[in-house]
Amino acid sequence: MPTVSVDRDALFSCLGKLCTEEEFDELCFKYGIELDDIVEDPEKGGVTYKIEVGANRYDLLCLEGIARTLRIYLGLEKPPRFRALPPKYPDQYKIIVKPATAQVRPYVVGAVLRDITFTQAVYDSFIDLQDKLHQNIARKRTLVAIGTHDLDTITGPFVYDARPPKEISFVPLNQTQAIRSDVMLEKFSHDSHLKEYVPIIKDKPVYPVITDQAGVVLSLPPIINGDHSKITLNTRNVFIECTATDKYKAQIVLDTLVCMFSQYCSQPFTAETVQVEYPNGEQLTYPVLKYRQQETSAAYCNVLAGTEETPETIASLLKMMSLGAAVVGDDKIMVEVPPTRYDILHPCDVAEDFAVAYGFDKLASDGHLPSTSTIGQECQLNYLSDKMRLLLSQNNYIEAATFSLCSKMDLGERMRVQLDNEPWVRIGNPKTSECEALRTTLLPGLLKTLSANKHIPLPLRMFEIADVVVTDKSAAATRGTGARNQRHLCAINYNVRPGMEVLQGLLDNIMVALKVPFNPDGGSQGYCLQGKDHPSYFPGFCGSVEVNGVEVGCLGLVHPQVITNFNLNNPASVLELDLQKAIDITNFGQ
Repeated sequence: MPTVSVDRDALFSCLGKLCTEEEFDELCFKYGIELDDIVEDPEKGGVTYKIEVGANRYDLLCLEGIARTLRIYLGLEKPPRFRALPPKYPDQYKIIVKPATAQVRPYVVGAVLRDITFTQAVYDSFIDLQDKLHQNIARKRTLVAIGTHDLDTITGPFVYDARPPKEISFVPLNQTQAIRSDVMLEKFSHDSHLKEYVPIIKDKPVYPVITDQAGVVLSLPPIINGDHSKITLNTRNVFIECTATDKYKAQIVLDTLVCMFSQYCSQPFTAETVQVEYPNGEQLTYPVLKYRQQETSAAYCNVLAGTEETPETIASLLKMMSLGAAVVGDDKIMVEVPPTRYDILHPCDVAEDFAVAYGFDKLASDGHLPSTSTIGQECQLNYLSDKMRLLLSQNNYIEAATFSLCSKMDLGERMRVQLDNEPWVRIGNPKTSECEALRTTLLPGLLKTLSANKHIPLPLRMFEIADVVVTDKSAAATRGTGARNQRHLCAINYNVRPGMEVLQGLLDNIMVALKVPFNPDGGSQGYCLQGKDHPSYFPGFCGSVEVNGVEVGCLGLVHPQVITNFNLNNPASVLELDLQKAIDITNFGQ
């Protein structure tokens, strides 16, 4: 949770009232934030409040946002109306994006704050909000990097390009000499503040750079701005640019900056737009400052909050939370979400704001005991899983934890399996080749783990108990997912000899724990092994494990080609069981 440091006297001045420490702590509690700490500075004679806010409340990351939000909550002012004005110089307020930027940071947004007045406190808050956004939604500048510039020192239109490092040279912020960008990044690799951002672009073939019409470098995102256009207390017009790998996150960051500090402009709560022109001809205008409609109902809010309020009361309480709200039917409420509240995504978020405005301390409890008496206990499947982990560890097997996502090659070609015949789940837009599918078996993960630990003396005995995912048409009908989880147990013995008898002994131990007797003839009572070939196992050295006549897993010698595919050089035998199916068949624990 982000913690925002604000000067107590400045905050109370903005609120227009003085509060004791206890009163302000109570106010924070009511609004759903927390007064985390109070720091006194004897030298300056000031007191700083450290306020903990929600990670998704970007509008509360600075003094301006906290003060405005609390004033609205207390009824001291109405929510402002944010507006995007036409640019004063349309031909200049443009950012032209070059094709090379697609190799590093393909998106950019921009805005202009006209006739803004900075004091030292406002300037410090402006810089601090940028740092908070960089650490929070921007994920340490990997998703979004903010640049702010004195517009009167530069001339548009601006160009967003990506060039080889040796072709970029400029004077970085608070420096006096021009430095080539590759040398600059090498120097910043040892800077306490900037070194964590250097790896973002250091190894890229081209570096992103923003220049003005005269070729003056404004910034080298996401590292540092140029000294030429730095803002000072005398700056009156601020040009804001945000480069990004996520266009929507950049929009949120820009709108937040504009909404928080446009109150200091000569026309409060306004910003001039900047047009962004992409290589494909697409033209977008920023900032967006969009007011969005979110529909909900009084019944829905009342059910979630446990109240019985009328639609009119709910609408009036929502206005305390900086939301516009109007009753448009017998039960329907139309909520207007301002550009400061990007955290409102669903009617349940509206219901949460209603509960905050109503007062968490006023929400009534049922006041009576449940009509039925129940005793909580551990889920039977998890209980069995823990028992099996203990059992396998006692049999000298080491537990592994592998990823649920894997590549199609690991799941199919390397396992000698035709995926068209398997109930596997495909990932729609995988970011890497290692995240193309959800595993249907635990074996590929264990084989990759063995491959990474070949330096350990043999034998290597490992196991994993975790979920796999398979397609299921019934799940599509009941839950809308089309897939379901299955809890599997997989154990592997990797040695100079496969030692299938070792895993058969482990199977016997497991069945003893499940209280299932051995029945060599098969049938409806007990367990047995039945010969059954599988592409991943050596022909004639694989069998299915049957419990009460139902197949619950397999035991076999891994096929030599599979061993080779996973860069291994010794044989391995494997046991894999479906624990959920074993529970259902044996009624274990009942």
